[in-house]
Amino acid sequence: MKYSGFKVIKEALTGHKGWKPVWRKPEPKPAYDIVIIGGGGHGLATAHYLAKKYKQKNIAVLEKGWIGGGNVGRNTTIVRSNYGLHGNEGFYELSMQLWERLEQDLNYNAMVSQRGVLNLIHSDPQRDAFVRRANTMIMNGADAVLLDAKGVREHSPLLNFDNGRFPITGGLLQPRGGTVRHDAVAWGYARSADSAGVDIIENCEATGFDIQAGTVMGVQTSRGPIKAGKVAVAVAGNSSRVMAMAGRRLPIESHVLQAFVSEGLKPLLPGVITFGAGHFYVSQSDKGGLVFGGDIDGYNSYAQRGNLPVVEDVCEGGMAIMPMIGKARMLRMWGGIMDMSMDGSPIIDRTDISGLYFNGGWCYGGFKATPASGLAFAHLLATDTPHDTATAFTLDRFERGLMIDEKGQGAQPNLH
Repeated sequence: MKYSGFKVIKEALTGHKGWKPVWRKPEPKPAYDIVIIGGGGHGLATAHYLAKKYKQKNIAVLEKGWIGGGNVGRNTTIVRSNYGLHGNEGFYELSMQLWERLEQDLNYNAMVSQRGVLNLIHSDPQRDAFVRRANTMIMNGADAVLLDAKGVREHSPLLNFDNGRFPITGGLLQPRGGTVRHDAVAWGYARSADSAGVDIIENCEATGFDIQAGTVMGVQTSRGPIKAGKVAVAVAGNSSRVMAMAGRRLPIESHVLQAFVSEGLKPLLPGVITFGAGHFYVSQSDKGGLVFGGDIDGYNSYAQRGNLPVVEDVCEGGMAIMPMIGKARMLRMWGGIMDMSMDGSPIIDRTDISGLYFNGGWCYGGFKATPASGLAFAHLLATDTPHDTATAFTLDRFERGLMIDEKGQGAQPNLH
């Protein structure tokens, strides 16, 4: 079904009886050319680009639950390309460009809202660091604007400028950044991939791999064995568990990252704002709720829930820059499972098992990377060569000492 304004008007006048399911519910075939394990944003985006851009046929996406039930529906919806290292910035800027034309490419309303992302500055050394980052962004084709305290006050007048423990001295603004409706991204990619003939198989958990003489021949699933020419793994926080079934140990830890939504409030935030003296980021949804988050929980977990100390820490960060939200009530909260890599940067690469490919290690950056990740992974699967913007995201970079350590925290995943 082709969506348009005229279609919406027609359905409104005829009782909304003409809408059809967004994707099919096929039974798994005995064999596919490419099987993608993981029906989240990255897996679905990979299937979309494989079918639409690289003209690959006979593709399946296996999802152990339902579409939108994983991290793609459990995040704070922020998109940006304000990175400081060349290995990352070009990739995330590609993703930003793909976000900007996503709705036209998918013929689907993903509610892309480029309201800007503002990183607050609280000290002179932090300003120096953001100047370097802004220059890197501009060199890679992104947009960046440095604001002084007056500029930040004009942009976001409701922040705590006068009595804050950490005075706001400026900010780094990326006007093209913003938010996107997270589950709409999953639905849009699923619809597009399905329309190109991709089988999206929900409630189909991968339980093992069929590997013979160093080559993957297929996967074992809760709905029976499926043969495959190539197998692509994109399962976010479950990366270690799935790849362990292939006998491979990854340089990844799994941690919980919580997100929160307040009750609906009148408009008070112009875009996304991040605290510069702690880990706190916030935006306001179209319904008025403040959507915010902070640090990961400090322990390893595969549970989609968090603990109270992080709730307290996140709320402290919010109160430090916006004390007026202290009386706002929390509406809901949830947790996503982050696959934290050793240097805080992702992996898109072939494995040493022929025909087995891996996409993971996205840490905090998974949602904003969805389009570029799908494009780069599709390129790798279709051509067996890395995409130009993803050449640094190899598995062997840890062995070769070529880490992409954006935060400079060293090889400790929970610090990234």
